[in-house]
Amino acid sequence: MKFEELLKKLRSGKKPMLAVLIDPDKFNPELVQLANESRVSCFLLGGSLLEKGDLNKTLKAIKKISAIPVVLFPGDEKQLSRGADGLLLLSLLSGRNPDYLIGKHVTAAPIIRRMKLPYLSTAYLLIGNAHKSSTQKVTRTSPIDPRNKRYIINTAIAAEQLGFGAVYLEGGSGSKRSLPADLIRTIRKEIALPLIVGGGIDSAQKTRDAIKAGANLVVIGNALEKNVYLLRDISLCF
Repeated sequence: MKFEELLKKLRSGKKPMLAVLIDPDKFNPELVQLANESRVSCFLLGGSLLEKGDLNKTLKAIKKISAIPVVLFPGDEKQLSRGADGLLLLSLLSGRNPDYLIGKHVTAAPIIRRMKLPYLSTAYLLIGNAHKSSTQKVTRTSPIDPRNKRYIINTAIAAEQLGFGAVYLEGGSGSKRSLPADLIRTIRKEIALPLIVGGGIDSAQKTRDAIKAGANLVVIGNALEKNVYLLRDISLCF
């Protein structure tokens, strides 16, 4: 029920929401505690490539501390858990690696069904700059050049036509630059799908810019790994 309520709010578009991205390799319980005191709508749990972290253990640890919904943000078909509230079922439409367009989804399909995980089919658009993100390295795909605005817009329109439930605009984990507000604003005008925006958002001002441009769900991850207390300032934007 938590996931259904979250989707209902996301689809209504009435009020922007905040998601905290947690990488099991870098799990910090203090961040979860701060989220309980802030205006956080959900946690996104997952990473491009898990090296030492355990997704199931991290999920259980979060659940012990917080009642905030935990939505899986899997880097691959192995990052699934029946204990999660839901799943962002990501398809990397910005790349042309068939594994991340459909291949891994075929492998994951029976697992998702068996676990009875509710999901949101999400078109994932990696939009690049000088920073080489972990997503780019793992998926062996190139991001879309942010200057190629028409191509990005058309990809988002294609996602809507293909029946996806949301579009995730990703500027790259750890990027020093967030996505241009005018790009978010234009896509918002072109499609009716919920817009999830993340990557390079490391301040309250960048958060406000994304919200004003039309982001329905703003995702903060890497910046909070560096400074958990930044969450207090960002939370005030919602």
